[in-house]
Amino acid sequence: MPGYASKAKSGLDAELPKLETWENQFPGYTITVVDPEYNAICPKTGLPDFGSVTIQYEPDKRCLELKSFKMYMTAYRDVGIFYENAVNRILRDLTAACDPVWMNVTGEFRARGGIATKVEARYKRRALP
Repeated sequence: MPGYASKAKSGLDAELPKLETWENQFPGYTITVVDPEYNAICPKTGLPDFGSVTIQYEPDKRCLELKSFKMYMTAYRDVGIFYENAVNRILRDLTAACDPVWMNVTGEFRARGGIATKVEARYKRRALP
């Protein structure tokens, strides 16, 4: 489709607030964080996108600090980024910040033109040899 090639990587390198972490005290549990107010800008149309982003992860040594997470997610409102890129970038940034055992990021985006979209990305730390 014309015009998408130049937008494909939009938002992947946008500067966003730093994600902070804190020291985990317990092994073997799951944390679920839901941001029901995700919004960003479609890089093709310039129109706002809205949705809910759910993060599930098993922390290892570090947990995500929620205020910094909220600031990070709120910053997307000024970023032109496709749904797929947003979900994968969120996964990339969060795993880099807290190095979890595993993490899943799911974005459920509101219908536009009658089509709703759900994007899921997964990370599982590789076992050391």
